[in-house]
Amino acid sequence: MAAVGITPENDKTNGWSRILPPRAPKPGLEKDLVVDWVVVGGGLVGLAAARRLAQNRPDDSIALIEADRVGEGAQGRNAGFVIDSPHNVGSSMGEMDAARDHVRLARTAIASLSEQVSRHDIQCGWDPCGKLHTAVSREGIEKVLKPTVAVLQALGEPHEWLEGRALHERIGFTHFSAGIYTPGAVLVNPAALTRGLADNLPGNVTLYEGTPVLDAQYEPEIRLKTPRGTVRAGKLILAVNVFAGQFGFFRDRLIPVAAYASLTRPLDAREQAALGGLKTWGLTPANAFVGVTMRRTRDQRILIRQNMRYEPRLSRSDESRRQARAVHQRIFDERFPGLKGVTMEHTWTGFICFSRNGSPGFGRLAPNVYSAVCDNGLGLTKGTVSGLLIADKASGVDNPLIAAYESLGRPNRLPPRPFLDVGVRARFGWELWRHRNEA
Repeated sequence: MAAVGITPENDKTNGWSRILPPRAPKPGLEKDLVVDWVVVGGGLVGLAAARRLAQNRPDDSIALIEADRVGEGAQGRNAGFVIDSPHNVGSSMGEMDAARDHVRLARTAIASLSEQVSRHDIQCGWDPCGKLHTAVSREGIEKVLKPTVAVLQALGEPHEWLEGRALHERIGFTHFSAGIYTPGAVLVNPAALTRGLADNLPGNVTLYEGTPVLDAQYEPEIRLKTPRGTVRAGKLILAVNVFAGQFGFFRDRLIPVAAYASLTRPLDAREQAALGGLKTWGLTPANAFVGVTMRRTRDQRILIRQNMRYEPRLSRSDESRRQARAVHQRIFDERFPGLKGVTMEHTWTGFICFSRNGSPGFGRLAPNVYSAVCDNGLGLTKGTVSGLLIADKASGVDNPLIAAYESLGRPNRLPPRPFLDVGVRARFGWELWRHRNEA
C-alpha cells in the first residue's frame, strides 16, 4: 500500500492552454470501477500507453486516470519541441550506438504523433520546420556544436551549419554566434496536442479527469483509491513522471526541477516586419541550464524558457513566477531592442524529471505494475515512445525497440536529503558559473 502524499496542483497560468479555446474536461471518477487495465497519468506517456493497449487488447477495458485536466500538467507546459536528432552527444562507440537508438526511438514517436494529428485533425500548430541548436560563446561552439556536427555526420543525419550573419538573418536577431539546423524536428502547442490526443482515444479507453489517486495497493490486485471512487484492475501502468516516488517507486532516484517559460503577446504586422527572419523557428541552447530556449510561434508570439530550479516540494509560488517574468522580459528586451513595448503575456512553471545518470524509470516494477517515467527533459518524444513501448511490454507484444529503451538503464540512487538538496543546488550553481558565457 502506498499513500500518495503529494498530488499535482497545477496553477492556471499555462500560456499554451490560455491561448486556446475552452475545453470541457471528461468527467471524474465517481463510482467503484473494475477494469482490465488502469493507466495513471494523462500526459504523453499515459495517452500513448492507453492507445497502444487498446490496439493490442481491443477486447480489454482500460481506464486512464488523470489528476488534473489533460494539457495542464507538465505534458502541456514544455516548450513544444518534438526533437528527432541527438545533440550534446559524445563520439565514443557506446555513445554513437546510443545516438542511433535515440534517432530510432524519437522518429517512432514523431511518426505516431503525426499519424494521430493527421487522422483526428488535431489543431496543435504542428509545424515540421526543424530546429536550431545554438551557442553564444566560442567555448560553446568548440565543445558542444562542433562535436554534435561530428556525430550527425557519422550518423548520416542531414544538418546545416549556420554562423554569424547567415544565422542572424534566419532568426532576426544577433545574440547567438552559431547554430546547427536539423530539419526533422516539429514544433507544436503541447497543450493543444495533448488535448487532441485525449479527446480522440479508442472506444475501449475511458478517460477520467480531475481524479487524483490518494492510495495505491498493488497485491494481490491493483486497487486505487480516488476522492470519489475506486479502481480495481488486473494491471497498472504508471505514467506519472516526477510523482512516481509518491506511488512507492523510484524513491530517492528522481530529481524534480521547475522550469519557467513565458509567451509574449502576438506581434503586430509592424513588429513582425521589424523582426524579419523566418516566420517560425525554434532554437535550443548549447547548455540547457544556463542558456535560453526560444521560439517564434505560428501566431507570432515569442517563447522564452529560461531559469531551472531544483524543487523537491513540487510547488512554486506566484512570486517566483513574477520574478521569472521579469527575467524573461529583460532577456527579450536585450535580444530584440527593436521591439520595444512587446511584453510577456503569460508566465508559467512546469516540472521536469531528471535522474542522476540520465536513465528512465522504464519497465516492470512488480508482477502487475509497469512504469514509464523520467524522460530527462525530452517528454514529447521519449514520453510518447516510452508509453508505446511499455504498453507493448505489459501486453506481451514483441517489439525490438523495447530492448533499445531498456538499454538506457534505470535511475541511479541519489544521496539522502538534505545532502541531496545541497549537492543538486551546488551542481546547478557550478553549471551556471562555468557556462555563464552561454547566457
